[in-house]
Amino acid sequence: MIVWAGRAVFIIVGLMVAVFTGAVSLGTGNAWAQQAFQSPVPNAILIDYDTRSVLFEKNADEPVSPASLAKIMTAEIVFQELREGRLTLDRTFTISENAWRRGGAPAGGSSMFAALHSQVRLEDLLRGLIIMSGNDAAIAIAEGIAGTEENFAALMTRRARELGLDKMTFRNAWGKYDPEQKTPVRQLALLAEHIIRTYPDYYHMFGEKEFTWSKIKQQNRNPLLFMDIGADGLKTGNVQDSGFALVGSASENGQRVIVAIVGAKSSRERADEARKLLSWGLRSFESRPLFEVNAEVGTASVYGGASSTVELVSDRPIKVLLPRGSSERLVAQIIYQGPLVAPVQQGAQVAKLRVMRGKALVLEAPLVAGQSVEVGALHQRALDASWELGLGLFNKYVIRK
Repeated sequence: MIVWAGRAVFIIVGLMVAVFTGAVSLGTGNAWAQQAFQSPVPNAILIDYDTRSVLFEKNADEPVSPASLAKIMTAEIVFQELREGRLTLDRTFTISENAWRRGGAPAGGSSMFAALHSQVRLEDLLRGLIIMSGNDAAIAIAEGIAGTEENFAALMTRRARELGLDKMTFRNAWGKYDPEQKTPVRQLALLAEHIIRTYPDYYHMFGEKEFTWSKIKQQNRNPLLFMDIGADGLKTGNVQDSGFALVGSASENGQRVIVAIVGAKSSRERADEARKLLSWGLRSFESRPLFEVNAEVGTASVYGGASSTVELVSDRPIKVLLPRGSSERLVAQIIYQGPLVAPVQQGAQVAKLRVMRGKALVLEAPLVAGQSVEVGALHQRALDASWELGLGLFNKYVIRK
């Protein structure tokens, strides 16, 4: 069935109940979720790293104050600069009076205790930022890269948009409370997934358990690293407006899951709920294949092309995580802005596949063009133009009246 909604095309593909079954996305209104897992934390999400299946969610799209979880984006920007060759780990940054006074020892918050006006290697600042949650390290990095904290915060927001994290807004690099600095836990989890996937050479810093600077040894503030659950990152946060927060990841038997929670009432509740979610995700689900690499998932209409349609495929296997032994129906939706306009390049991302359980989102995967479609002959383009004109008149005088 094809449903036109403005210029967006929704093609609903039924998945066979006997093969692809299960309640995967566990929203707060989901009866299965209430029976399977409950959490007192007001904002939480658990996703599978490999399939990007949503295993649990609770108010996952509500914007909340990220506190020191903002430093994950600060680290991402540094990682990108390192990968692109614009920075090196040996580059030194100055600890300005602003960084020292607002983020260092005089401020009384989390700090790596870098000395005023000292020159610190970027590699050490990264460890101070990630392991010690040093506010002075975050400010020094922001000033060193963008000149001011304000400029760097704008860079953080812009980078979030580039990554498709359109509900993230930053006003500083270290997580100080600001009413305009907001992000939903879903996008925090997706940011963590991006970092793990994109920067394997640097992600290990999130799992280092201690770091010494200025002769002061500090343990990593992430409590999951000291539990026997396979955790290897990422960060904690705490701000009065949103409570205790954490983004963490753990792996077991080849499966990795990522949790993001905000709003725990205490550091103990934060640790306990994150541990429970990670352990539950690693032991309660099984992987089911939906589509193999380059298998046709569906087709999209093409305007002005040598062909009127193009196959939609995935450049990676599409799998879904389902509760063990469950039996419920899933529905997939192919979504694209259409019709596509020729030429269409093979391998270009032109659509996405959404797998739903009722109104709950299970997973979302990009789809690419399976082959190139060149611009069609003049008569083909004229025919397509006539079709578009007729469809536009139909929308105007039939659908809207």
